[in-house]
Amino acid sequence: MNLRNEIEKYFRIYGEERIGKTIRFYVLPISPESEIRRLLHLLSQNYEVGLRYHYGEMVLEIKEIEREESYALNIILLIATFVTTTAVGSTFYGQEINIAGGLMFSLAIMFVLGSHEMGHYFAAKKWKMKTSLPYFIPFPTIIGTLGAVIRHRGIIPNRRALFDVGVSGPITGIAASIAVVLIGLQLPYELEVPPTLYIGTPPIFDAILYITNYQKDAIHPVAFAGWVGFFVTFLNMIPVGQLDGGHVMRAMLGERSEMISKAVPFLLLAYGFIINAQLKQPNSIWFFWGFISFFFSMQRHPKPADDETPLDFKRYVIGIVAFILAFLCFTPVPFYTVR
Repeated sequence: MNLRNEIEKYFRIYGEERIGKTIRFYVLPISPESEIRRLLHLLSQNYEVGLRYHYGEMVLEIKEIEREESYALNIILLIATFVTTTAVGSTFYGQEINIAGGLMFSLAIMFVLGSHEMGHYFAAKKWKMKTSLPYFIPFPTIIGTLGAVIRHRGIIPNRRALFDVGVSGPITGIAASIAVVLIGLQLPYELEVPPTLYIGTPPIFDAILYITNYQKDAIHPVAFAGWVGFFVTFLNMIPVGQLDGGHVMRAMLGERSEMISKAVPFLLLAYGFIINAQLKQPNSIWFFWGFISFFFSMQRHPKPADDETPLDFKRYVIGIVAFILAFLCFTPVPFYTVR
């Protein structure tokens, strides 16, 4: 297609300049916002597109996508995260380092987190959205990683695509977590010394313990990887900003979801005060997530190209079920110590 002719169907172009490989059009809109968003989605299939204001002027920037994305960084981060999660996992077996046990934990936690992100990836590909493979984040935390992320480029085509991409990760992650917990509970595990850090268990984890008739006090690190998957799912499904829950809620309610997004941080902070008042020791995790969600809520959710067509009934049902499952992954006090 002739790029300028296509743009002139939606904008009046009064200026044009080329900066390196980027074409910058100075424009005035002559079409409704919904049609302009559809144009941006169409252009994003072949170009990197940005529409913004520059010194009070509306500027449409177009840059041709030159080549396929390199997977080198994905592979490097994957290997690095495998090393950090193995190192952390090898310390879960008492005073001696257990490399074999660390490898088991690493494979389990990366499967859980990777499944979550691949759920997003395949849903995005179904809608022909430009997205990357997962980037794992190595970090010396209690699990050896900060999780994984994928990058989306371009405009989301419609609310159904936004919903599918948002909900697919948590549902896939829950399924992977259930499988990992079931495997982990079958593995033998004995602690040589009493633990000092304990984990609370969400309803979905308690249900698995009940169904499998698990009677031991400690769980294998592989099962702990599944617990992490449940916890991460709940955090991601908090209906704020561009978290998964924010995507799903935005797709279901449209711009009305902004009211929920603004209220959630205050609810988390209030819950943090309640928990700390009831516990004999300070627990700051919900204060932390209250502040984190506040910053997420400050970011206005980008509109899909088609923001007028509502979801079908099936997706509304799936969305409600997804939030119920996320609530079953909620742990009131995730970590606590016993002296």
